Amino acid sequence: MKEVGNKGLAVLVGCNYANTPNELHGCINDVLAMRQVLIDRFRFKPDNIHLLTDEPDSPIKPTGAKIMEALNRMVDEAEPGDVLYFHYSGHGTRIPSNRRAHPFHQDEAIVPCDYNLITDVDFQNLVNRVPKGATFTILSDSCHSGGLIDKEKEQIGPSSLPPNPILTTTIHKSKTIPFSSILHHLSSITQINTSDIGTHLLELFGSAASLRFSLPSHELDSIPSIHEDDGILLSGCQANETSADMNPHEPGGKAYGAFSNAVQIVLKENLDDLSNKEIVLMARNVLQKQGFQQHPCLYSSDAHANAKFLKQI
Repeated sequence: MKEVGNKGLAVLVGCNYANTPNELHGCINDVLAMRQVLIDRFRFKPDNIHLLTDEPDSPIKPTGAKIMEALNRMVDEAEPGDVLYFHYSGHGTRIPSNRRAHPFHQDEAIVPCDYNLITDVDFQNLVNRVPKGATFTILSDSCHSGGLIDKEKEQIGPSSLPPNPILTTTIHKSKTIPFSSILHHLSSITQINTSDIGTHLLELFGSAASLRFSLPSHELDSIPSIHEDDGILLSGCQANETSADMNPHEPGGKAYGAFSNAVQIVLKENLDDLSNKEIVLMARNVLQKQGFQQHPCLYSSDAHANAKFLKQI
């Protein structure tokens, strides 16, 4: 019988897409800062934190296959009582969905450095495999990240707050790659004349492509929805919004993702344990004061909404 664990396991992914039309600036900084917080505040052991960035000298690039390999390994190693954490800072996108059970006819996805999309279906499948008694928290600082765990219960959702003007003291870029751009990029490699993105991804990546494209639609619809599961999603914005990547004007200024930075500010200003709901609401407040138009959301079971961030119940 497995011994009950109480360790922290983490996968941190930062994609800046350097020297491409979709280049960002703050994503690697985001995950490096979070790595230190995990060690200093939440007592994660450095050896239990797997870091993937797309820096030129990075030993492991955050391709779709490598990210999924790290996440699968983390879930496989998990024991009841463990705290699992995935922090992603990079581009997100939305892709057309023909799933009958999907009301908005679009799926949310993150965009690894090789464009091998990881979708909400993949994250739901990972959460379904987490041992009972362990938790899996995902913080996604990317566009369209609301709903990134498919079928997870919405606790803090779309906001009707009036938009605020973006700060003029910084250079802001949205962390999104439009579906049309991804399709054009992939089709230029495969040379296949189709608008079905799954065809291109399966041709390029085979079994490493998302379940969203390798399973028939009736099987995708039948993946169970686990209402009282241990998946927790803190999204940088609503599903229909973009998240900001900031590149300061001033010399020596540090680039950052707006949501990741807001969470860092909240943690620094509040030394006591905070619930997942408190983290998201406080981050919303920080972003509103800073003039951002994105609204972080929380998706989890009722119990985990009020549970402490990166702490066991």
